[in-house]
Amino acid sequence: MNIPKFIPNWIAGVEKASVNSQSFNKLNPADGKTLFQVARSGAEDVNLAVKSCLSAQPQWAAVPPVKRGLILHDIVRTMIDKKEEIAHFVHMETGKSMNDALGEVGGAIECGLFYASEGQRLYGRTTTSGVPNKFASTIRQPVGIAGLIIAANTPIANVAWKVFPALICGNAAILKAAEDTPATAWIFGKIAHEAGLPSRVLNIIQGYGEEAGAPLVAHEDVGVISFTGSTEVGRKIQHTAGKRLAKVSLELGGKNPLIVCDDANLENAAKWILLSAFSNAGQRCASGSRIIIFDSIYEQFVNMLVDKTKELKVGNTNQDDLGPVINEKQLNNMLNAIKKATEYGGNILIGGKRLSDDKHRGGFYLEPTLIDNIDSHAEISQCELFGPIANLYKVNDYQEALDLANDSPYGLTGCIHTRSFDRANHFIQHLQAGVAVVNAGTFGSEPHMPFGGSGYSGNGTREPGTEALDIYSDLKDVYVNINPNEL
Repeated sequence: MNIPKFIPNWIAGVEKASVNSQSFNKLNPADGKTLFQVARSGAEDVNLAVKSCLSAQPQWAAVPPVKRGLILHDIVRTMIDKKEEIAHFVHMETGKSMNDALGEVGGAIECGLFYASEGQRLYGRTTTSGVPNKFASTIRQPVGIAGLIIAANTPIANVAWKVFPALICGNAAILKAAEDTPATAWIFGKIAHEAGLPSRVLNIIQGYGEEAGAPLVAHEDVGVISFTGSTEVGRKIQHTAGKRLAKVSLELGGKNPLIVCDDANLENAAKWILLSAFSNAGQRCASGSRIIIFDSIYEQFVNMLVDKTKELKVGNTNQDDLGPVINEKQLNNMLNAIKKATEYGGNILIGGKRLSDDKHRGGFYLEPTLIDNIDSHAEISQCELFGPIANLYKVNDYQEALDLANDSPYGLTGCIHTRSFDRANHFIQHLQAGVAVVNAGTFGSEPHMPFGGSGYSGNGTREPGTEALDIYSDLKDVYVNINPNEL
C-alpha cells in the first residue's frame, strides 16, 4: 500500500481533515524531500475526539475484559497480516532500514499480544478483613478517557505500548501522533477499525505538540495522560495535568551509563556499545551515551571502539547500520552541542559532522560520533541529545565508575560489563536507575516487563508490563458484610 498524499485524523472511525483545514509537510529524513501533507489539528479537533470517546467509553467498558481482549487479538492478527505494509510506513517516515522497521513491528505485535491476553487476567485481589463476617477485595475499573502522546523514534512500538493497555482496561483513547511519524499512527487506526474495534473507542489526532497535544493534556474530560518524550515537555504536562489532578505517566529522557571494567570481555562490550549508542541513530531514551572505561584498559579499548565505529555504514538500506535522525532541527541541535563541547576541550575521536556526499545529500545524517576529554558536568554530559553521539570517560576503579554512573539528573537505564559476579550484583543493587543490565546494552525492554525511571527520566510510573494496568485503571476497594443471623 502506498502512503497517502494526505494524512488525516481519525475521529469516530472516520478520516477527517483538521477543523481549520490547515496542514504541514512531512519530510523524508533520508533525503529531505516531502513525503506527504499532514492535518494540523488544534483544540477543536481534540474536542471532537473527546466527544467521540465520551459517547463510546461506557459501552466499551461494559464489554467483558475477555471479549475486549479478543477484539485486541483481532487487531494483532491484522497487524501480522500487514506486517510488511506497516514496516514500509515506518521505514519511509523514520529513514531506518526495512529490516529494523520489521523488527520494530514485531515488537509492537508482541506488546499487543501481551495486553490482549491481559483481558483474561485483569486481576484484582481478595484478602482478609480484621472484622468478623466481612470480606475484602479489590477490582479494577477504567479511568475513562486516556490521552496518549508518543515520540517518533520507534513509532509503531510506541503506539502499541500505549494504545493496547489503555483499551484493555476499558478506556476510550485519544492518540496524539508524533508529528514526525503521522502515517504510522494513521495506518494503525485503519487496522484497528478494520479489525472490529468500535469506531469511537480510538481516535487519532495529528499535529504539533503545542497546538494539538497541549489541548489534550488540558482537557477536563481526559482522565489519564501518558506521555513519552522530552523532559522539558514532560514538566509542562505534569504541571498542566496536575492542576486538574489527572493521572499522569511520564517516560522521559535518559543519559545512560555503560561501564566497561578491566575484566570485561572487550569484544562483547564493544559490540553492545555500538548498538547502544548508534543503533536507531541513537534515538532511544535508553541509548548508551556515557561510556565509562577503566583507566587500565582505556587506550586499548578506545582504539578498538574507534576502529569498529569506522566500519559502520550510514544509510537507510538493509546493508546499513544506522540511518538519519528524524528531522533537521534535531540534527542541528546535535551539531551545535558537539561544537560547544569542543570549545570546552572535548576531543572528537571520530565523527562529529553531517554527511552530505551523494548517498546522503539532503538527508539528516550525522556521522556516528565518539568524544572524550569531557568534564562529567559539562552540558553534553548532562543533557540528552537523542542522536548517534557517545561520550567516553576514564575512571580508576569500580567505585569511581559507579559514582560517575550515578552522577546524572537522569535515572533510566545503565549497564556494566564485567566477569565479576560481585561487581555485577553490587551494580544491580546500587545503580540509581529503573533498569540495570549486565553484559549487554542499555536498551532492550520487553513487553511483559516494567520500564521507566526517576529524576529527569520520569515520574516513577512504569510501562509496559502488568504495571501499566495501574496507570490505565483505578482500583476500587470492595467490602461485603454478612449478617450471620440471616443465614
